[in-house]
Amino acid sequence: MYRHAAFLVRQAGMTHEAFVEHWQHEHTPIAREIEGVVRYLTTTPLDPEGATFDGVADLYFDDLDALHDALGGEGSRDYDPDKEMAAKAREDVDDFLAVTERPRLIGEEHAHIDGPDTRYRRSILLTRRPETSHDEFRDYWLDEHVPLVRELPGLARYTATLPTAPEHAEFDGIADLYFADLDALWASTGRETDSYDPGDPKQVAVRRDATEFLDLDALRQFVGETTVQKDRPDSE
Repeated sequence: MYRHAAFLVRQAGMTHEAFVEHWQHEHTPIAREIEGVVRYLTTTPLDPEGATFDGVADLYFDDLDALHDALGGEGSRDYDPDKEMAAKAREDVDDFLAVTERPRLIGEEHAHIDGPDTRYRRSILLTRRPETSHDEFRDYWLDEHVPLVRELPGLARYTATLPTAPEHAEFDGIADLYFADLDALWASTGRETDSYDPGDPKQVAVRRDATEFLDLDALRQFVGETTVQKDRPDSE
């Protein structure tokens, strides 16, 4: 499935609470109806004061052209759609989002632990080490690092998203780790957003391996509570 992941930043002068109120109650009913959207997730931060972003919006499409028609192409934080509901959603964005300040990634998501949707999630925006190419980063991440992450205790679902146009992407990928409860999340990945000091050997292996292919200084993370706003029927 193709994914449009937007890491949201509220407009200047707006409180986080007002932002969430508008996003959830005014914008989400519109976004659910954007042409071509088959799945829609919203994630709000567990700690709004300490969070890098005010939320994450994930819209999924079966078709990449449909995604581009609705939300624009890679290489720009803004877009100007023609379709009815996509245009309505874009118009509403100006009422609460700082569009040019919110990073986004258009990519293809693959599940490496294909578990059920769970409530809590850590999203990691990955940037490769400067001396490596995107292709080298991708190969190491999927072949070497992913198998280590799969062994983390308490991990219920694990997805990796790679950009469809790496040359235009703001970062090299997104890792999403889902947990059924907060205790499992904190125990597995730590409470800090940028680093932690694990004791479990499996956690130590993941932390050490990250230094082999990631620019840890450029890493950005988001910990939040995810709500499934739209999903395709199980029968499809």
